[in-house]
Amino acid sequence: MTAHLPPATAGRHHQLADRLDGPLFFPVTAYAPDGALDLDAFRAHLRGGIDAGAGAVFACCGTGEFHALTPGEYAACVAAAVAEAAGRVPVLAGTGYGTALAAHFARLAHTAGADGLLAMPPYLVRADQPGLLRHYTELAAATPLPVIVYQRDNAVFTPDTVAALARTPGVIGLKDGLGDLERLQRIISAVRTDAPGRPFLYFNGLPTAELTCAAYRGLGVHLYSSAVFAFAPEIALAFHRALADGDDATATRLLDGFYRPLVELRNEGRGYAVALVKAGVGLRGGPAVGGVRPPLSDPAPAHVERLSHLLDHGLALAAAAPGSGA
Repeated sequence: MTAHLPPATAGRHHQLADRLDGPLFFPVTAYAPDGALDLDAFRAHLRGGIDAGAGAVFACCGTGEFHALTPGEYAACVAAAVAEAAGRVPVLAGTGYGTALAAHFARLAHTAGADGLLAMPPYLVRADQPGLLRHYTELAAATPLPVIVYQRDNAVFTPDTVAALARTPGVIGLKDGLGDLERLQRIISAVRTDAPGRPFLYFNGLPTAELTCAAYRGLGVHLYSSAVFAFAPEIALAFHRALADGDDATATRLLDGFYRPLVELRNEGRGYAVALVKAGVGLRGGPAVGGVRPPLSDPAPAHVERLSHLLDHGLALAAAAPGSGA
């Protein structure tokens, strides 16, 4: 028999689902020159994104180098995000590793005031479907926070497993970082067939998701994470507005002139899905967020220079877009 959430918890889950709209902001985590956590710079970075129009804040996730944070640093960052958001937008926190540690980070996020969790793949192991289902079921049972499961790398699900996850109390959605649209279509169909009318969210979670938004929207998936929003919210907002308005001309100009070249640059270095974002924040002259922590490496100087030129071009395109206010 399917378990049911307490009314207060169920209401919180539905409320979060209703609030997840607009550009989803995945902030970087700021470090001082000595490599220590810099909460002042992190909070300034958060303020900039929230003031720019973020739809939600996803703190300490992949772009925020969850893998590199101690539990104490993680708790401090989530609390800082909650304080800066001040209820204006929801704050979700990353969690991961094995089941026990994932539940521990979930409790830290709940204590810090987070509104939900993004559950990243388990550490290292390649589990079978029953093992993955057990992992996320036990995680969801260990926290009152709603959970979005992140499909990528070693956490790839069959449609039947996602249908079971959708029946799991506390699991409200799936973020897809795999990019297998045929599999995702079968997943959506399986969940829809298993329980018609049950609310379940889907997110495009590919790196530089804007490049694949049109394809995902064809499946009915409109929510997506925007790494670009962390360093160029003007570009991310112009693209998001073009999608919402059906302005194909603006979307195409931004795809051809900015997003495709950005993806090609991102693919020239390992870890650039994070490292280039941090470099972009530095190029915009915002808070000094520092470089990435090991085992990631900062981008090569030549690649940072290319990013700078690309940013200038992308900002010019965004400024010329309808509704930009330029």
